[in-house]
Amino acid sequence: MKIKYILSVVAIVALTKNSFAQYSQDAIRFSGGLNGSTSRIKALGNAGTAVGGDLSNISGNPAGLGFFTRSELSITPEFDGSKVKSTYFGQSMSDSRNSGNVAHAGLVIYNQLSKPRGADKSKGWLSVNYGVSFSRNNNFYENISYGGVNNTSTIANYYSNLANQTKLSDNQGFYLPDGSLQSWAYNQYLIEEQNGNYFPNAQNGSTQLMGITREGGVSTVDFSLGANYSNKLYLGFGVGFTSLRYNSSQVFSENGVVNLPATPTDPAESLNYQSQFYQNQITRGSGINARLGLIYKPVESVRLGATFTSPTWYNIDDNYSEGLSTRYPQSTSNANFSDGTTDPYFLNYNLRTPWKVAGGLAVFAGKYGFITGDVEYVDYSSAKILRNNDYNNTGDNADIASLYRGAINARIGAEARLNSIFSLRGGYGIQGRALRDKDLGGDIKTASAGIGARFGAYYVDATYLHITNNQTVFPYEVGAASPSALLNRSANNGYLTIGYRF
Repeated sequence: MKIKYILSVVAIVALTKNSFAQYSQDAIRFSGGLNGSTSRIKALGNAGTAVGGDLSNISGNPAGLGFFTRSELSITPEFDGSKVKSTYFGQSMSDSRNSGNVAHAGLVIYNQLSKPRGADKSKGWLSVNYGVSFSRNNNFYENISYGGVNNTSTIANYYSNLANQTKLSDNQGFYLPDGSLQSWAYNQYLIEEQNGNYFPNAQNGSTQLMGITREGGVSTVDFSLGANYSNKLYLGFGVGFTSLRYNSSQVFSENGVVNLPATPTDPAESLNYQSQFYQNQITRGSGINARLGLIYKPVESVRLGATFTSPTWYNIDDNYSEGLSTRYPQSTSNANFSDGTTDPYFLNYNLRTPWKVAGGLAVFAGKYGFITGDVEYVDYSSAKILRNNDYNNTGDNADIASLYRGAINARIGAEARLNSIFSLRGGYGIQGRALRDKDLGGDIKTASAGIGARFGAYYVDATYLHITNNQTVFPYEVGAASPSALLNRSANNGYLTIGYRF
């Protein structure tokens, strides 16, 4: 096998993350999720905007804190079981991952307002209650695998497209940016150059396999207060301090045949190859948001609720690295190649997520229970990545505006009180898709059921939650021939809340 080399007269910064994963995708990833809450609200399909009197109000509708007449604390651990079934060129695969976290932990301090002697204690401002909570609002833990035989393209088509877009020239000929993915592909014989045109040596019909491991989540510490006016109107305000952690590691493997063209010193030859493209991302961030909420009781059995949640303003550190390795088992020389990012590509940027507005209705049937529903609007196309000296946001913000849309989230739930101790609950929710193109991703659907028990000052709630959605993903892009995989996600999660009133 002949030895290739790259002509380079200047050091050129490697093309990095923008090769595959745009920051716009992360902006939407970090803007979604299911609100962290207690088991009780989880069992109601997360329909808690108008219910009130639950520790989830600290991170949800803070007006609900006004319903408390005693101090209270609770903790809610969760178990998450994620499974992803995939289809790629007719080949079916599946992968799964289990994880455990704390979904919610909260404390409310009841603060009754003093009134003059003889005043009506059921009129005017009756209490201002304070709450602090930790909630996990987005869970990134999952494993994804898909693969099959691709007879229409090879990832070398992607490398050659990159090469033709970024090629440089001098009086000695054409060359590629030093340290770039396309230069590695050229060095490793996956692509070739002739008369200034780069084309793939790898042939269609290769066996391809993608493996992805993701972990992390978005969690928030909230400080809220809620006030009660005449047991009719409840107002609340909250501030949330958000922490973001996201790790992604993926390997795209391709096994096939390369046809190397003849040269003046070497004949044409065909060789089997085994190639792997590695991508690793480590993202950390912190942010802040605010919420306003109200609940109004026109009559004792009906509660109307509304919440406005500001955008979360994030400051994010992103580290990205990639590598390419290729092996030629039949070759007796130059059989193994490996290149990679020597220093991870680092970017610090600011992200503004979409604002949210929600309305809810709860109807109570005395001591027998209630039914409740929420509708929430989120405009994903309003997310913005802010420009800085190291990053041009024009392309990503244009993608956000054109590819994503406003979405409606709807939730409904009911609670039946069997007796003074036990309650049964159920709920259903739809989180509208963020993508404009329904063929690229569907709604997230949830179904839940739970049971609760009260023993004096103590209570225990348990909930099962089933989540489903689908998504179409592309391991690389080469125009109309871009291969796609259909991912069908499901999750079976369990929540247990232990609480105490004092």
